[in-house]
Order: sequence, then C-alpha cells, then structure tokens
Amino acid sequence: MSVLKLADLGRAAKGDQPWLNSIIKGDCVAALEKLPENSVDVIFADPPYNLQLEGELHRPDQSKVDAVDDHWDQFSTFEAYDAFTRAWMLAARRVLKPTGTIWVIGSYHNIFRVGTTLQDLGFWVLNDIIWRKTNPMPNFRGRRFTNAHETMIWASPSQNAKGYTFNYDAMKMANDEVQMRSDWLFPICNGGERLKDENGDKVHPTQKPEALLHRVIMSSSKPGDVILDPFFGSGTTGAVAKRLGRNFVGIDREDKYIKAAIERIDAVETIKSPQLVVTTGKRAEPRVAFGSLIETGYLKPGAILTDSKKRWKAKVRVDGSLEHDNETASIHRMGAKVQGLDACNGWTFWHFKDGKKLAPIDELRKAYRSEVMAAGA
Repeated sequence: MSVLKLADLGRAAKGDQPWLNSIIKGDCVAALEKLPENSVDVIFADPPYNLQLEGELHRPDQSKVDAVDDHWDQFSTFEAYDAFTRAWMLAARRVLKPTGTIWVIGSYHNIFRVGTTLQDLGFWVLNDIIWRKTNPMPNFRGRRFTNAHETMIWASPSQNAKGYTFNYDAMKMANDEVQMRSDWLFPICNGGERLKDENGDKVHPTQKPEALLHRVIMSSSKPGDVILDPFFGSGTTGAVAKRLGRNFVGIDREDKYIKAAIERIDAVETIKSPQLVVTTGKRAEPRVAFGSLIETGYLKPGAILTDSKKRWKAKVRVDGSLEHDNETASIHRMGAKVQGLDACNGWTFWHFKDGKKLAPIDELRKAYRSEVMAAGA
C-alpha cells in the first residue's frame, strides 16, 4: 500500500483514485477537502477525545498509568474542540455518499459534544451503540464509577436518506439468530493484537480491537465498498476492511502511526470471495411483480394455478391477475378470497405444475431473479 501527500492528491488526473487503499499523510480536514465528493460508503471516525488530563495519573502503588496525553488530544477550550469537530464533520459529509453512513466513537469526555454537532449539521442518528469493555481500566482513585464503556453514534447523512446498508440478517445470524442488540461486549485491545514498539511500549494509546471494527464494517457495508477513517492511527479500520474485501482510505499526520499501519495492513490477507457472502433475508431481495413472470414467459396466460392440495383453481390472465368463479384479483387477494381469509401470501399459496409435481410460484420468482435480474445487473 502507499502513502500519499496532499500535493499528490491535487495532481491526480480526473477519474484516478490514487487515494484508494492508501494512507493520506496530513491534516484530516485538508485531506478530506481534496477527496472526490460522494466517494465513500462508510466513515468510521475515532477523533481525539479531549480527555483534559491534568498532570500524570498514577495507580495506588504509584506506578504511572500509560494514559492518553499526546498533543493531538489536547485542545485549549471546549469551544476550540467544537470548532474542530464541526470542521472535520463538514468535510466528511461532503465525501460521504447519500446512501452512506458514518460511525463516530467517543467517551463521556466528548461524545455528547460530538453528537450535538452531528445533529446540528443535519445528520440523522440511526443508533447509539454501547461498547461495553470486558476488561476496562479501573478507577484508581476510587472517587467515581469504573468507566467501562464507550459510545458509538451511527448516522445517515439526513433524515430522509434512503438506501443505506444494514445487513440485518447477517447480524442476526452472527447473534445466534436473535436480533443484534445495541450493547456490544468486547475486550479492549490487548495481547498479540496490541501493536508495540521496539521498547515494548504501545504504538498508539487508543488502538481499537479488530472485533469492534469487524462488526461495524460487516453490519453497514458490502464487499467492494469504500471505508474512510479520517483518524487512521494504527490502521485497525484498514486492516479489517482489507480482510473483509472492502476498500479503505486512511488519513493521519503522525509518521510513527503511518509506519505501523502500513506494516500491519500489508500483512493482512483478504478473505476469499465465496466466504464473504453474508446471510440475507426476503427484505434484501429485489422485488418481482407477478406480471413480470408472464411478460418473460415463465408463466403463460391461461395457465391454471392451484393450491398445494388442489382444492381451488385459478386461471392466469394476461395482466397478471387471476380469475376464479368469474372474479379477478391479484395472486394475494385471490388466495385470501378462496380461503375466506383477510390476507394471503400468493407466492407460496398458488402452485403450478412442474413436470409431474406441484411447485409454488415462488420457485418461478426465484428463477426470474437469478436468470433475468442477475443477468442484467
């Protein structure tokens, strides 16, 4: 993978995408302003938390806590932090597709201010996700509750945004066929996953666990989508995106983080395509009108349909309606009428003769999707 300077983006030919699967070195706002409009599908932002630490933090045994005291997390006032948040969010909004979504993660120090700015700019909150840590850092002074979670806000560009990706059925399957909840339990990044330098120190103080990004990316994107991380750090987003067959673009200005991220991502292998297919339900399948089966010859006008036990018969008409006892209606209304019910799924109720056996007309719909709609995709 490559590292790009801001000037390299400015010199790129129209239509070229040198930024794809690369890290842009520089200020995130300046870099975002050079990316094409409506060019990314998902943004995962892990901005500075503005922890407002005053002095060093020590454990009861007086050993120093390796806390976040880096210069990039320090802002002079809340107003300065709010101005920074507004600037990067406006720039991020420009590059996000109308069908895209944004995730922002933070702690109690900043997430409420971030959320306010997000809503002030017109983003529409879809969920707030609680990442509950199995192994949080204890409260050493014993004067507060242990801070055991972080919050992620998931939002679309506007209240009326449509077509954003949510892999509901895949998330349900991952959760033992129960709806995925908005409280996620993961350990903080540790062990072999934690990047260390030659002295054994953390490369990045707030490295996120890959499991967290795996769920974020799996839930809200498709293979081939572009995932943007404007605060790339040690490259967790890029590593998981590459493994899951997504494209990525990262932005960071710190050389030591960029170096570590490159080494990390270059070592990642993408999962083979067949294993990237996720579970989908009926709601994810493209709609097929019954009349389309007649127009394309899957069923002919005059064909006789019956229920599975051959108690009722109906004749297919040229306009996609069914005729029974001199009355006409849709496949659903006619199915309900003959049974004396208020509603009926005509696709599974009505059957056609397939050789020597009866099969639901839903089989013809499936064939239409795979043979006609897939061919035209």
